[in-house]
Amino acid sequence: MNVLSAIATFYKEGGIFMHAVLMLTLVIAAIVIERMIVIGRAASGNGHKLTDTIVKAAARGDLNGARQAANNSDTPVGRVAQEMLQIGPASEETLQTAADDATTLAMPGLTRRLAYLGMLANSCTLIGLLGTITGLIGAFSAVATANPAEKASLLAAAISVAMNNTASGLAVAITLLTAHMFLESKTTSLIDSLEIASVKFLNSITERQSERPAHEAAAPAPAARPQAATRGSI
Repeated sequence: MNVLSAIATFYKEGGIFMHAVLMLTLVIAAIVIERMIVIGRAASGNGHKLTDTIVKAAARGDLNGARQAANNSDTPVGRVAQEMLQIGPASEETLQTAADDATTLAMPGLTRRLAYLGMLANSCTLIGLLGTITGLIGAFSAVATANPAEKASLLAAAISVAMNNTASGLAVAITLLTAHMFLESKTTSLIDSLEIASVKFLNSITERQSERPAHEAAAPAPAARPQAATRGSI
């Protein structure tokens, strides 16, 4: 209870700008939680294991097994594999285009709303600074117009408003920047894994397609049947 009472007193002494910081904090918390859920689901699909499963199936020519493994996974890696496998035998350029398109379509779902976090962090800092300036203005006004006996208490209250706004704005901004860096690093890691997986899929599919003509060419041609002797030949 002492901690809650101290937080309530701190919030009350901060003035009206503490309400703006609180509203921004709620918005920030909603965005961070939503992004952690989305990015966590994308990362929890064990993309390395799925990639290895699809690559091994495609390398041995089991494209149906590779498609089934990709369709059973609702992850960005699985969707990239689906786009590459559903077009069937194709040139390397066509497969690469399909992989690039699937990766491009998966990126907005991972990076959505991350750009807002930096803007909100700056907003919290500036709102805290605005509250600080307002508190200092109140402090100078109190010193100029108040009775000498009341100057000390009014000055302390105004400075408390200023410092509380500064502390709250910086605390929210620092926490947000830390969360932003974490989410950015996780998103970058997922995008890198998508690109690596698409290269592995491309190599396994194209190598298998290139082996088929060579195998067919190496097969011995059927022996020619002897022609029947023409009538009247000796």
